[in-house]
Amino acid sequence: MFIVIWLLTEEGLYTAFAFVIGAVISIICGAVGMIIATRANYKTTYCAKRGLATAFRTAYRAGVAMGFALVSLGLLILLVIILIYKSMKGLEDNNASRETYGPLFEAIAGYGLGGSFVALFGRVGGGIYTKAADVGADLVGKVESGLPEDSPKNPATIADNVGDNVGDVAGMSADLFGSFAESTCASLVISSTTLKALGTAITTNCDFYITNLMYPLTLIAIGIIICILVSLLATHIMRV
Repeated sequence: MFIVIWLLTEEGLYTAFAFVIGAVISIICGAVGMIIATRANYKTTYCAKRGLATAFRTAYRAGVAMGFALVSLGLLILLVIILIYKSMKGLEDNNASRETYGPLFEAIAGYGLGGSFVALFGRVGGGIYTKAADVGADLVGKVESGLPEDSPKNPATIADNVGDNVGDVAGMSADLFGSFAESTCASLVISSTTLKALGTAITTNCDFYITNLMYPLTLIAIGIIICILVSLLATHIMRV
């Protein structure tokens, strides 16, 4: 895919490297999601023995940790890539032509493609384990051996749990990152092609500022802060 993107896209290596970076970050998000989920599962079960409130806070904090890590890491890396590419291309902070920043954000679009590319394999890999266990060995254990659902005596339960963690946690985490990266990169590409300079009533001597294109990233950063406040409301102020 790196070679295909390199040879068939206008920005070549810029888009290809953005694709690789997006794929790597998607893998990291999936791994972080699985680590948090597997550790939080047994902690939540243990806390449930003492009450619903403690179990809820444990599970909720585990979920928001994955969400915050995913969005924060994705936003940080995306901003770093934009700044690096801007420096490599020798672009200024403002320019008289709207076509100046278009190629930059077209190259950034590979970032979102890389995230979705990895998410596909996470979903399919988890589905192989889950469906094979449910339809095959798990079904045989119920019919022939009379074992209940998710019985520890049935080895298929292990494969089923592995599939749930890989597909539902790692795949979902990578998929969410891919959706986040794709939508953000798409908004940047659209803004770079439809940007209007300040004072466009008089079309001469108008500058196009790259800071105007960062509005989607600003909204995401504000959203992270709001989600932190909402998380504190759910786990510290509200009592179950």
